[in-house]
Amino acid sequence: MDKLPLDIIIPVFNEKDVIVSTLEEIRSKVLTSHRIFIVYDFEADNTIPVVKEYIQSSKIANIILLKNDYGKGVINAIKKGFHASEALATLVVMGDLSDDLSVVDSMFSKIKEGYDIVCGSRYMRGGRQIGGPLFKGFLSRMAGLSLHWITKIPTHDISNSFKMYRTSLLKIITIESTGGFEIGLEVLVKAFVEGYKITEIPSIWSDRVAGKSNFKLLKWLPKYLKWYLYAINSDFGTIK
Repeated sequence: MDKLPLDIIIPVFNEKDVIVSTLEEIRSKVLTSHRIFIVYDFEADNTIPVVKEYIQSSKIANIILLKNDYGKGVINAIKKGFHASEALATLVVMGDLSDDLSVVDSMFSKIKEGYDIVCGSRYMRGGRQIGGPLFKGFLSRMAGLSLHWITKIPTHDISNSFKMYRTSLLKIITIESTGGFEIGLEVLVKAFVEGYKITEIPSIWSDRVAGKSNFKLLKWLPKYLKWYLYAINSDFGTIK
């Protein structure tokens, strides 16, 4: 049997106020055939009953609630989703309406063209970031643009978690990250160093409309820096 085209991974932590809107956005904007894995850490997460009610009321069979048994935290939720995915491509989406779901079909078209990673890019021509902490945005933009200039990595936005991966790539890359969303940067730079095909398309990132962000800038910054330096050192021949 042919593989399903796309698996969408949504790590959640008490997203009851926005998860239905996110699922409705996917339903209306993503035409590529897909499954949705909603990955949660604990049974008391307030996202779960809302999703169960949505599944029952909408009669949608492609939404799967998946318990993260890899250990607490967003990084382990994403790892769990990567492990569960069996589709041709795997996409990480936040549950807070921040990602630009209107470009998902275009991202998948790039996978079909032969690319291994397609980055949603806020910092290329046509991309945009709306809201969010100014300092975090400044660091993200400078990191992406500088790494693009220094190493010629084919994206201007290295830190955006909104990336689509060829699932077979995820099955062979050893993930070392232990913090949080830097997992996307790790996979990206390792794939770049190994010569996989990477591209980007413009996307719009919008700050969450409800709830509280779980991004921990000061805690995760050194972990992002590790993979930023990995790419630079590799480009200059110090990592083999």
